[in-house]
Amino acid sequence: MKKVYFLSDAHLGSRALKGHERERLLVRFLDQLKEDASAIYLLGDMFDFWYEYKLVIPKGYTRFLGKLAELTDNGIPVHFFIGNHDIWCGDYLEKECGLIIHREPIITTLLGQKFYLAHGDGLGDPDKKFQLLRALFHNTLLQKLFSTIHPRWSIDLGLAWAKKSRMKRKDGKSPVFLGENKDLLVIYSKQYLQKDPSVNFFIYGHEHILLDLPLSKSARIIVLGDWIQYFSYAVFDGQSLQLKQYTENVTGKETK
Repeated sequence: MKKVYFLSDAHLGSRALKGHERERLLVRFLDQLKEDASAIYLLGDMFDFWYEYKLVIPKGYTRFLGKLAELTDNGIPVHFFIGNHDIWCGDYLEKECGLIIHREPIITTLLGQKFYLAHGDGLGDPDKKFQLLRALFHNTLLQKLFSTIHPRWSIDLGLAWAKKSRMKRKDGKSPVFLGENKDLLVIYSKQYLQKDPSVNFFIYGHEHILLDLPLSKSARIIVLGDWIQYFSYAVFDGQSLQLKQYTENVTGKETK
């Protein structure tokens, strides 16, 4: 039976999370999806910082990018949503790795069910400072100006900024769920559902929490966790959608 997989927030390349083991683990997981995946959705922040020049991309990520290219070469659609850490994608991931790039939330039907998919940053967030910063990061003129800086300094600056942001977190851990009356993505999804009650699943990244919450008799919200603390993903087989965590036994195979 073919399945659709969803994951987000690996933050590969983070200077606060050194080493390549997370990338290796992610690649081993993706390799197993060749057996039954009809599509894979990467819902943002797969890189801790990605800024793409016309002829230059950031150093590293060889294992991950190679596996993505292998999957798409084998005919498996891989959808890549920009997050707030990897906003600045050009056409490299599309042309060289075969990814389908999404810069905005999408609504799509998968195996007979209707999905709202997004990274989640900015949705329903009333913080004006964050909204201003997000608008600046998405501004094409400012992106072109940033591109005039040599990659030696611009990419270093981006990685340093991302590290500083992560180090602000208490004990370096992911945040906790604030409750459905306070969580911005839950509130946003409930409001959206009033306009379009036909949506069956809202799936997001961004918050770094594991959440599977009913919104109505026919709708649920899933927040995917991350590949830092939880090594989590969602899988849909046309009948049920499950939020899981990936672990390995000594043979390298998944254990449920």
